[in-house]
Amino acid sequence: MLHGSMSHDFTGRRIKKKEPKGEVYQKYSGPGYKAKATTPATFRRDDGVTYESVDSDGINTAPVEKKTYTGTLIKGISTLHKSNAVPIISQEEAIDIANMRRN
Repeated sequence: MLHGSMSHDFTGRRIKKKEPKGEVYQKYSGPGYKAKATTPATFRRDDGVTYESVDSDGINTAPVEKKTYTGTLIKGISTLHKSNAVPIISQEEAIDIANMRRN
């Protein structure tokens, strides 16, 4: 690994500065700072309408009843593959699913 400076080469000799070829451009300076026109701090429509806050006294916080299946179509739930729950509608489906899991 070589360590050194930009003004000297690897042997220690001073590097002669090269003159630029072609047209040389100056650094761009922008148009400068212009203060923005002042605007009013806030805008408020003065039509006289006011809205009340939410009345939180009437909120129902009772626990929700648990949902249970009360029908007769589904006989049960089976696991087909890993955590895939499959509803069982008939006895034949239960036998088919049991055979698929064991084969």
